[in-house]
Amino acid sequence: MKLAVVLLNWNGKALLERFLPAVVAHSKEAELWVIDNASTDDSCAFLDEHYPQIKQVVLDENYGFAKGYNEGLKQIDADLYCLLNNDVAPTKNWLPPIMTAFENNTTDIAQPKILSHTTPDRFDYAGAAGGFIDRYGFPYCRGRLFDHLESDQDQYTTSECFWASGACFFIRSSTWKSLGGFDEDFFMHQEEIDLCWRAFNAGCTTHCITTSTVHHLGAASLKPSPQKTFFNHRNSLWMLLKNVPTKQLFPVVFSRMVLDGLAAFRYLSQGNLMSFFMVLKAHVQVYAKLFYTLKKRNSTAKKKAYFQHKNLPWTFFILRKRKFSQL
Repeated sequence: MKLAVVLLNWNGKALLERFLPAVVAHSKEAELWVIDNASTDDSCAFLDEHYPQIKQVVLDENYGFAKGYNEGLKQIDADLYCLLNNDVAPTKNWLPPIMTAFENNTTDIAQPKILSHTTPDRFDYAGAAGGFIDRYGFPYCRGRLFDHLESDQDQYTTSECFWASGACFFIRSSTWKSLGGFDEDFFMHQEEIDLCWRAFNAGCTTHCITTSTVHHLGAASLKPSPQKTFFNHRNSLWMLLKNVPTKQLFPVVFSRMVLDGLAAFRYLSQGNLMSFFMVLKAHVQVYAKLFYTLKKRNSTAKKKAYFQHKNLPWTFFILRKRKFSQL
């Protein structure tokens, strides 16, 4: 099986300097690629000088995360893609367990166990030990509910999950192509959850392979900001409009809009006017593109059991349950 480990980079020279040594040292089984989103910080020159063995796809502009990968992967021939953030440090022997799972046809999409780079004994926010969503599209993970991160005590073993993290995302090239890659309208944030949901509706499976481990710095490309608030709220609603079973669509989307409204007024009560307006801006875009988004719904029947937990905000904020095992 031919594996390509593919990093997407935009003005990330400092991150490449910091994290590429571990990628190169521990990825002997793979061909290494960098897709560059028209960087202006000499990233490509740095790669040419210090890592000539890494192949490059240089794009003509910054297409964001979703379209950047869509465009770049068109030029990369492999049986299996690993989409790896440029702020991830793999550990020794991280690739064989995942390659074995694909070779044995036990999964179509996968991620390793993802731990924090700054606090290595804790799970990372972006993916932890495998992702899920609740009825209203709120993502959570084994090891992470909202912003609460558990310590890694090997409590989670290899298991099927609903979505794999875009920080370290393995997918068969045939699956990627059949699903059309990421939805480019998302630009960045939650595009991997949408892709996994479409894969789920198509009968594919996703797993977290916990015998493989990487460490993720996190928020290197988009730190907590009003912009991230905008992408979060807009893309969550788009994802629901595209993928929720038809009979559940209106009540789920309406309820999520109400919850977004509550979040907006919480921002307002905290004096965070910019985030308040970002939620409003997100909703305006959702309304403006409502029929366009609905046309993306696949004509095949949607699976009903896309969620295991019904209402994560209620469980977390009201019942104050903080661990995945308490759900």
